[in-house]
Amino acid sequence: MSVTTSPPAAGESRPTSPTPRATWRASRLIVLFGVLIVLAGVASVLLGGNRGPTRPLDPEDTSLMGSKALAELLRDRGVTVDRVDSAQAAVDKAATGERLLLITDQAYVDARPLAGLPGGRLIVGDVFGLDTLAPEVSTEAQPARPRSRDPECPLPAARAAGSAHMGGVVLHGPPGSTGCYPAGDGHTLVSYPGGRGVTTVVGDGGFMTNQRLAEDGNAALALNLLSTGKPVTWLVPPDNPPPRELAGEQGQSMYDLMPGNVRWTIYMAFIAVAVAAYWRGRRLGPVVVEKLPVVVRAAETVEGRGRLYRARRARERAAAALRAGTIDRLTARLGLGHGAGPHEVVPALAARTVEDPHSLGAALYGPPPADDAQLVELAGYLDMIERQLSEL
Repeated sequence: MSVTTSPPAAGESRPTSPTPRATWRASRLIVLFGVLIVLAGVASVLLGGNRGPTRPLDPEDTSLMGSKALAELLRDRGVTVDRVDSAQAAVDKAATGERLLLITDQAYVDARPLAGLPGGRLIVGDVFGLDTLAPEVSTEAQPARPRSRDPECPLPAARAAGSAHMGGVVLHGPPGSTGCYPAGDGHTLVSYPGGRGVTTVVGDGGFMTNQRLAEDGNAALALNLLSTGKPVTWLVPPDNPPPRELAGEQGQSMYDLMPGNVRWTIYMAFIAVAVAAYWRGRRLGPVVVEKLPVVVRAAETVEGRGRLYRARRARERAAAALRAGTIDRLTARLGLGHGAGPHEVVPALAARTVEDPHSLGAALYGPPPADDAQLVELAGYLDMIERQLSEL
């Protein structure tokens, strides 16, 4: 026995189940999005996988933020450059003779052993432990924007280099110090003699990077500060830094401070987002067209909108709607083009009716009514104008 189904009658809707084609249509956007994510990940691995991490101001780093070019220039001049990544290694190098200590980042080592080392030192930026390494130098809270600056000081290394890309921390040196490359109320380079050698502090090391070394007098300034005839001990952060040691005290990393179940919370959040995206993004099929259950008359629609205007006290909006409709109908009857202005509508309407032009202008283009009574009066006046024009 065969069963036939009759088509739905007019105005009747019938539930439908999703077909495989409809299911594929609903999920193909999610599949496409997943494919794009995978392709972006593969592209990032292929394009950036061989670059490795960037180590700012590292004498062995060839990236834009590294200082490999400066280290090679120093070696070409016969200056020995030793890269160290710990305070103990710097102390061991100092035992071989007087050296120049270059400090670019000191966040992972203790500054106290470095403070007593003999020889000069060059400190780059507002490094951690600056109050221990250069206690005579004070800094301002507001840094200076790095840009090309003139030295404006008698320091030979700066005067010979000329303008350089300087900025960063604004420094104030002790009495008897030399400040160069002024910024604000201080300088971005301060140099002064100490008991164990000359200490120089610069606010930012951008002029020493591979990216900026060839600009202005950056290379000359860096070489003049480091070419003192002594070997250079270049202190950098370790390649695999341990948990940060602050003044010899062991600290906790960010992951140590997280609760143990945070990983499962993140996993559940990802699953919830994926389920919500599939739920809100799917479609079960085409929209079913149905007849409206009732027919709403135009008069009821106008009355309902008027009640909404009255409930919200939107007299200005109601008056604007009345005036716009009246002007559209009047311009057609007056033979004016669409978009005619007050200087065209008002004179033409005054010539066809017995109304005063000032009254017509105030009714069609005047300020909104102040209360409901004025709004009703405006509506009656506009209706009277239309009736006068239609009777002609």
